[in-house]
Amino acid sequence: MLTANASWGLMSPLAKIVMAGGIVTPLILSDLRIFGAMVLFWITSFFTKPEHVSHRDHLKLFAASLLAIIFNQGCFIFGVGLSSPADASIITTSMPLWAMVLAAFFLKEPITGKKVLGIALGAGGALLLIIGSSQSQTSAEEGQYHIWGDLLVLLAQLSYASYIVLFKNFVNKYSLVTLMKWMFTYAFICALPFSYNGIVQTNWALLGSHAWEAVAFIVGFATYISYMLIIVGQKNLRPTVAGMYNYVQPIVACIVTVCLGMDSFNLTKVIAVIMIFGGVYLVTISRSKAEMIEAGKEV
Repeated sequence: MLTANASWGLMSPLAKIVMAGGIVTPLILSDLRIFGAMVLFWITSFFTKPEHVSHRDHLKLFAASLLAIIFNQGCFIFGVGLSSPADASIITTSMPLWAMVLAAFFLKEPITGKKVLGIALGAGGALLLIIGSSQSQTSAEEGQYHIWGDLLVLLAQLSYASYIVLFKNFVNKYSLVTLMKWMFTYAFICALPFSYNGIVQTNWALLGSHAWEAVAFIVGFATYISYMLIIVGQKNLRPTVAGMYNYVQPIVACIVTVCLGMDSFNLTKVIAVIMIFGGVYLVTISRSKAEMIEAGKEV
């Protein structure tokens, strides 16, 4: 989980580099991620034990691909294109908060006082970041685009949190390679009709070597390897513990973007980071349903 989230933190500024010249659009970059990972997972599957997937489970894999890949990656890539890398990575720390709310609704996990305070604090930090982004722009039009970018990144976290909660038990049914190869296959089928014309019409020869290196990292490490590591984390860690590692993303992204001169870190962002981190921390240290039941038995 640590390695996966660190690579996702690096992905924000790298995606900005790839899309900087306007040659590659967010939609095309997202489809490159999906297609590249699909090919890599299918190649990997040839070296692993084959597994039969039932028709009903194929429908579940299709739904999982929509939440974990199509909506998550699509909204994130478009959001980064409109927002700043630092803002995008900071907002990703809200994912555990969304997961906690959804877990309470679907899995009947209790919401304690700490959880309520944590959710309110984290949501307030995200809203502060969005409002602060619009105020820091040079024009009202740019501020509007920045707000939409932040909201899209926020929607990407809601989508992925839904996947973690709704498919919590399903991921244990098959190997990570089987899960990923089918999820990325369905995601590619869904994304291709929207990006085919853009892929064909893009002048790939104009893309510089640094951009290609960034694409290779995004596809090979921030998608293929990271998604395998995330499944390992889902199978071996509690959702709240796994969500804690989202802390790594803004730290990595902010360090890289500031060093490259792509962004600045002002007081508003500092306050937003503290609020979101504080909110996630309160949610994480709260007792789970099983822990509360066990404590009741001991009493």
